[in-house]
Amino acid sequence: MSAGSVRLTIDGPVATVVFDRPGMRNALSLAMYDELSAACARIASTRGLRAAVFRGASGAFVAGTDIAEFRSFKTGEDGVRYEARLERGVAEIEALPVPTLAVIDGPATGGGLMIATACDLRVASSRSRFGAPIARTLGNCLSRANLMRLERAFGQGRTNRMLLLADLIDADEAFAAGFLVALAEPDSLDARGAEILGTLLANAPLTLAATRALMRLVPEPEEKVIARVYGSQDFKEGVNAFLAKRPPVWVGE
Repeated sequence: MSAGSVRLTIDGPVATVVFDRPGMRNALSLAMYDELSAACARIASTRGLRAAVFRGASGAFVAGTDIAEFRSFKTGEDGVRYEARLERGVAEIEALPVPTLAVIDGPATGGGLMIATACDLRVASSRSRFGAPIARTLGNCLSRANLMRLERAFGQGRTNRMLLLADLIDADEAFAAGFLVALAEPDSLDARGAEILGTLLANAPLTLAATRALMRLVPEPEEKVIARVYGSQDFKEGVNAFLAKRPPVWVGE
């Protein structure tokens, strides 16, 4: 079975990360987690980007981690290292300097659910499913950090149901919970994702960056983040454009 790949493409202001493991619903090998880290590092270091899109190939997002990877685990410390590796990958997505959009088709489970949860916005097809049914499959557990992410995203009740009852949440319920910003049929998912991406690209990049930084409680002082926005060329442009009743032209400075 192919070890799969995590492919990064950059097209103008947009970076796109594709999880691709044919025949495995894009279940991640440990090597793919390393490729994801490399993709995040390149996105973080590339100037001029305005958004990053995460998606899966062939009718799935990411169906967790490849279970075969766990055969080599000998002690509980192997699990500790694995959860730390997963946490690092999720945190790297959260720390990206540009807004992130997950375009989800099919299962987003286990590690795939955490990748989707790490993104700022999510759009999904009607056939998508979300969960981490490890209580009836592997018998492992999630880290505290990932449990807290799920509770923030879905609420305590739904998170308890997903984990304690090993239940999968369908796309309609995920949308009702606010986890998704939009739903689409599979054949119109790309168009809906492109529409949301276009809205992101049209908005003030410094405002988006400051909003994400302050919501995620980054270590940078709040006053410094706010001052950078209000002292920017974009803020002056926004005020002048509003008063002149014309669209603003954002430059990200």
